[in-house]
Amino acid sequence: MNEEKLRLIIRQVIHEMADPYRVPIGVSNHHIHLTKHDFQTLFPGQTMKVRAQLKQPGEFASEQTATVIGPLGTVQHVRILGPYRSHSQVEIARSEAIAIGVDAPIRLSGHLDNTPSVQLQTKDGTVTVQGVIVAKRHIHMSLDDAKRFGVAAGDEVSVDVLSNDRRTTFHNVVCRPRKDFVLEMHIDTDEANAANVNNDTVGHIIVEKDK
Repeated sequence: MNEEKLRLIIRQVIHEMADPYRVPIGVSNHHIHLTKHDFQTLFPGQTMKVRAQLKQPGEFASEQTATVIGPLGTVQHVRILGPYRSHSQVEIARSEAIAIGVDAPIRLSGHLDNTPSVQLQTKDGTVTVQGVIVAKRHIHMSLDDAKRFGVAAGDEVSVDVLSNDRRTTFHNVVCRPRKDFVLEMHIDTDEANAANVNNDTVGHIIVEKDK
């Protein structure tokens, strides 16, 4: 284990001891998940090129981007995330959905029944994807984290976002525990801007005794 990783672990333990209900906040920008078939249509002969590893194990932002085309407009340079998915999916902010004329529902990733469609376009190809959502705010957590918070998969909690000047409480935050998940609350850019969230902003999960 290198020194930097050890320092991060020690820092996390100290934070948990000081506030066991503390949760880091990650801002999720618009992005696209693709099947291998749709990726090859948009990027013939290419493979996903890793631009940056994401916090959750095995997930990464690729070098490739595409344009999202709706009835009233476009969102350009939307990043493709890997790895491949079994169903292509587009996640945009509510303000972007309104701007391009798409009535995207607020859903968890992968919950795509009765969602609208958009076109994705690159210089090499175009595909139509049925599966446009505004991501429902959620918390990735390990099984140990879930035990510490007293929650199970699908439970909803409230989180006090401790930002400067715009401290905000978010309700209906879905808990998503998994053995290999790293603790992080995900909100989109609309929510982050409204609550003045930056890279150092953290939240506090509100438990019954706090209410």
